[in-house]
Amino acid sequence: MTDETWGDLELGGDRTVDFSQRLAGSESFKTLFREGMALVEETAAYLDGDGRAQSRDLSRAASLTYATESMRLTTRLMQLASWLLLQRAVNEGEMSQEQAGLEKTKVKLDTLSTSRQGPGWDGLPQSLTGLIERSIRLAERIKRLDDAIYQKREEAAKAAAENPVANQLDLLKQAFGGR
Repeated sequence: MTDETWGDLELGGDRTVDFSQRLAGSESFKTLFREGMALVEETAAYLDGDGRAQSRDLSRAASLTYATESMRLTTRLMQLASWLLLQRAVNEGEMSQEQAGLEKTKVKLDTLSTSRQGPGWDGLPQSLTGLIERSIRLAERIKRLDDAIYQKREEAAKAAAENPVANQLDLLKQAFGGR
């Protein structure tokens, strides 16, 4: 089979196209990055401005929920921003996907929950609940992308670790310049 080039995507031979990598470097990722960073800035401005003023007028239960949820919101957004910055560094060639994978272990995408019920939730300012909802949707999008990028790599690494013959063949390929 002969190799063909389609845009900047090489096809043919025994190579496969890694669509998760293409997506991570695409215009869709750039849009996700901009949305994520804009949400971080918008949230910071809200919490330092209108949110601070609105929180003074809340009931005791709503005030406690406001404090809890604003901390969860900022933590969630900082974790998401960290992930986005890591992936951007990979896209711009500042670090390898493997390096980002190691750094990514410090980023917690699975613990980004919030309680949308309970005492005080209904008394929260709509501006805050809107930011919370948007951050949760952003977290879900990033989690799906993260799974697409890293889960496949982790499964391949695990399979390679379980197959010592494949490990030796990979070492030989690397040593002799094979694919």
